[in-house]
Amino acid sequence: MDQDKCKLTLGRYQMHFAGYQLDAQRSEFCEDIPHVAETIIVLDAVDEVLRDMPIEVIIARRGASANEPGATEYSLPPQVYPKGTLTLRHNFKEAGDYIGLVYAGDKRQHQAIFPFSVGRDRSLPFIIGGVVLLALLGAGGYLIGRYRLQRSIDEATPT
Repeated sequence: MDQDKCKLTLGRYQMHFAGYQLDAQRSEFCEDIPHVAETIIVLDAVDEVLRDMPIEVIIARRGASANEPGATEYSLPPQVYPKGTLTLRHNFKEAGDYIGLVYAGDKRQHQAIFPFSVGRDRSLPFIIGGVVLLALLGAGGYLIGRYRLQRSIDEATPT
């Protein structure tokens, strides 16, 4: 569980998080949601004690005030899940930044807050960085080659 990047920590307890979209890849994710589409999120209680506590889930747009109309995207009221598995279905209609809140306990004593995005390709900065790096390496190689060529011409030229 220590190496699991798909875990939520609620106080001293842990839950496993997995998301799915009904796309052609049928891929699982546990961080950002790849597409604006219907999404299935599964939360599994790792610690048995969570199975006896009411668990509540809220998904809201990040940066929006809680009192703002439409700020809450999805809300699952507190309920006890004796088998420890919560399954949420939500159709994200807009790309953007969101925040998920998971509460456990009668008075929300345990909580996990996790930011995520929907429909945003986070690989673009890495692609741009790679292209810039390749361009710099190419320019460096060209300059070194040109310097070596000029040096060999100078050495071969009689004075």
